[in-house]
Amino acid sequence: MANTVQARKRARQAEIRRQQNAGLHSELRTAVKKIRKAIKAGDKAAARTVFTESQSTIDSITGKGIIHRNAASRTKSRLAAAIKAMA
Repeated sequence: MANTVQARKRARQAEIRRQQNAGLHSELRTAVKKIRKAIKAGDKAAARTVFTESQSTIDSITGKGIIHRNAASRTKSRLAAAIKAMA
């Protein structure tokens, strides 16, 4: 347990940031799941639409440092390739 005033404050700040980051991470996973669901349904037009909407979400979460920019780029690339490979 934190003993000094500043250590207690840092603990409070860390908990608030942890909760915010968890929410953003959940938002990211939801965006990716929406795209994968559209791909699995076989609707290429819907998948493209959901992908373009989700790209901004992924980019904003990357900008906040929740995930690394290379991880975000890799995720978007794989999803785009999956959409492109649809029949």
